[in-house]
Amino acid sequence: MAITTRLFGRSGPPVTQVGLGGEGVLRTYGRESEAKAVIEQAAAQGITYFDSAQAYAGSQGYYGNFWRAHQEERSGIFQTSKSAARNYQGARADLAESLKIMGLDHLDLWQIHDLRTRQDIEEIEGPDGALQAFIEARDAGMVRFIGVTGHHAPKILEHAVKNWPVDSVLMPVNPAEAVLGGFLDHVMAAAQDSGLAVIAMKVLGGSHYISPQDGVTADLLLRFALSREVSTAIVGCKSVREVEAMARVGRQFQPLAVEEEKKVLDLFRPHARRLAYYRGAI
Repeated sequence: MAITTRLFGRSGPPVTQVGLGGEGVLRTYGRESEAKAVIEQAAAQGITYFDSAQAYAGSQGYYGNFWRAHQEERSGIFQTSKSAARNYQGARADLAESLKIMGLDHLDLWQIHDLRTRQDIEEIEGPDGALQAFIEARDAGMVRFIGVTGHHAPKILEHAVKNWPVDSVLMPVNPAEAVLGGFLDHVMAAAQDSGLAVIAMKVLGGSHYISPQDGVTADLLLRFALSREVSTAIVGCKSVREVEAMARVGRQFQPLAVEEEKKVLDLFRPHARRLAYYRGAI
């Protein structure tokens, strides 16, 4: 059985509803054999969304090793990366480096990484800002789509979604966010109004949300994210076994029943502020 796909935004292309995150073993150096196994298993399982970033240690290099050996699979995989540069020249340099390290002539998605503050916004959209480099890269075919990512401040990310000509937003989607509000209501609604693809991250809270004694499993949390209107949910994997488990959910996904969701939200409600550890001041 193939992993179910969803459109990337309003008009596609289709991507698998679960994707390989750039964290886990990929956010390391010197673990080539483990990273190779994880990436190759993701491709073998039929996962088509591959996440990476300039800031993720050796992640881009691990993907580069994969692509040098598997060019025949390039057309079927949606390869992404990110740049945290706030100015035009820095962003252009990051893209050139990403393409070189990965051994690719284009990215499917290039994202403005980790938007946090009003100063970030002013620098990125200013006259010498990174946003112009992203737009030019898309126009030139060096990237197919451009996006923005953030997990720190919902209002800051919402500004970008509403005002920047991006195609996607990568944001946290988990029970703590459903309790706190901000990302899952305002940012997601703005993205949907604009036809943007929503990519779910922080789904497992770095595995800190998993609590078998309370019935909170990785499968349940991934189903929670996929029960929202997202194009894909990405999970950083440490092993082949974790890739296989994620792919299984992608094949067998069933939306959470009302009672299931109520139970998990009740478990998270007393601890939501602490569990959203990646946010700024709430």
